[in-house]
Amino acid sequence: MSAQRIAVARLWFEGNSFTPGVTGLAAFQSREWNAGPQALARYRGTATELGALAAFFDERPGWQATILRCASAQPGGPMGDAVFAAWLDEVLEGLRPGGWDGVYLSLHGACITESDPEADLTLLRAIRGVLGREVPLVASFDPHGNLSPEVAALLDGGSIYRTYPHVDMDAAARRALAQLERMLEGAPRGHGAMAKRPMVLHSFHMRDAGGPMAEVWEEAASREGGAVLDASLLGGFAWGDSPHAGPGAMVFSTSPALAAATADHLADQIAARRARFDVSLPTPEAALASALTAPEGLVALLDPADNPLSGGICDTPGLLRVVLAAGLTVPTVFAFLHDAALVARAAAAGMGARLEVALGGQVTSAFGPPVAAVAVVEKLTEGRFTNSGPMERGAPVDLGPTALLRLGAVQVVVTSRKEAAIDPGFFALHGIDLAATRLLVNKAKNHFRAAFAGQCSAILECDTAGPAALDLAALPFRHVPPGHFAR
Repeated sequence: MSAQRIAVARLWFEGNSFTPGVTGLAAFQSREWNAGPQALARYRGTATELGALAAFFDERPGWQATILRCASAQPGGPMGDAVFAAWLDEVLEGLRPGGWDGVYLSLHGACITESDPEADLTLLRAIRGVLGREVPLVASFDPHGNLSPEVAALLDGGSIYRTYPHVDMDAAARRALAQLERMLEGAPRGHGAMAKRPMVLHSFHMRDAGGPMAEVWEEAASREGGAVLDASLLGGFAWGDSPHAGPGAMVFSTSPALAAATADHLADQIAARRARFDVSLPTPEAALASALTAPEGLVALLDPADNPLSGGICDTPGLLRVVLAAGLTVPTVFAFLHDAALVARAAAAGMGARLEVALGGQVTSAFGPPVAAVAVVEKLTEGRFTNSGPMERGAPVDLGPTALLRLGAVQVVVTSRKEAAIDPGFFALHGIDLAATRLLVNKAKNHFRAAFAGQCSAILECDTAGPAALDLAALPFRHVPPGHFAR
């Protein structure tokens, strides 16, 4: 095939409508705010979309990649309007000269801004407006996107991660790029269709290792081939207040009718399993008691309501208060609190210093007041490591300066930046030996299992207060139709 000129842009952000504060430029700059060749160089060899993209172009030396703005931040409060406008203006300006053979976008699908509950749709409309209909446009998404059906019509191809925990980000990009290459080789364009169902689902039972969503993924895979180029599922993001929140399917086919029929069938399959996505969780006290009587070995006690990968703030004190009040004598690790000021205090005091601390409740007291304690500064780090687990393997992580505090048998990790504790490198950085740890208390949910399920004799979750709390009906939704929560 002759040389092809491909434009690339990325906006990977999942917005939680109920997380205090706005996600501003600093949150993107501390994780990913790159353009040009260095954007690919940073992720070459990693299990990410841009890692797949780098390999794709390495295998096609005649192809030219123009890397426009690539941005990502950990999930959090709505993206600042000004940051979104800056990203979109820069990408549109980069696309306007034209001459593109194709465009690939790496998106999340659940981006919201201060004023726009459907930012992914807004940017796709704008990009399609600049490109026109002649330039093939493909994209990859996270399955927890809250996407409008119009998104499929704006694209010529696309795909969605098929694992949860998400260990196939690179594979999703590869599938989208394969559809783009197919079109550039002269094959008929794909026609996209998306079917949604009026419900909001929790993601606890969306794992690919088994359960209702795994069953529908198997059905989707059986529908692929021939005229069906890609059949992917959406579970939606429960805490994104978007008019198109909820589950569905996105299908690309050479036949518009087949794309629509397949998407409808798969969406119906999810809806038929509605009740199996429900979940109830024990109180922190009950979950801790169960954890302490679990089989020998490492036991994980998770706090999904403050999970940073659901937009948590890593500041809610409820579970930590219960753990410290229990007077534990077994080796325990608490991961983690996001408190740059406390890290600075610990660094100024130095290793071995005793500090009076107020743990949690610094961002807001809405989820409980801080926990007062006396802690010893056990370790200080610069907060940098490389992911070694299956999620985003090989990608760099920067926690900012960190402190490991000891409160009796409990070690508490405190970071300057909010990056999820889901990789072995997070704990190795702090000299924590999980093989010698009995209880790992973590602000996490499903993604934790990718690297740690095999190390734990038990994994328990509990119901606490937080930005990603279990009781959706208690949250002040404005854009999701009320009927989405009915059974």
